[in-house]
Amino acid sequence: MATHHNTADGIPNSLHSTNLADLLERLLDKGIVIAGDIKINLVEVELLTIQIRLIICSVDKAREMGLEWWTNNPAFMTAPQPAEISDSIGNIERRLNKIESAIEGARQSDAD
Repeated sequence: MATHHNTADGIPNSLHSTNLADLLERLLDKGIVIAGDIKINLVEVELLTIQIRLIICSVDKAREMGLEWWTNNPAFMTAPQPAEISDSIGNIERRLNKIESAIEGARQSDAD
């Protein structure tokens, strides 16, 4: 919903009401960067500097900007499910059995 107000010089000015969902959608779509530095000095001697950089955006926007640090971070990866682990172990055991059988077959052929 838009309401119109006239300014002192008679030019119409529009005020738009925006709900929180629209605001968040715009914010995540475009992104926002918040940056700041905190410095602690004592008698002209810098003791501590903290640099804060905060980027708020959607995952798609972050990927567009080349920010994908979470894709290779083990803390953000899902752990394999027990069924997946069991299947993997079963596959490894089958392959190992084939290799052992091939080695045993080769030894028997050499012995003959």
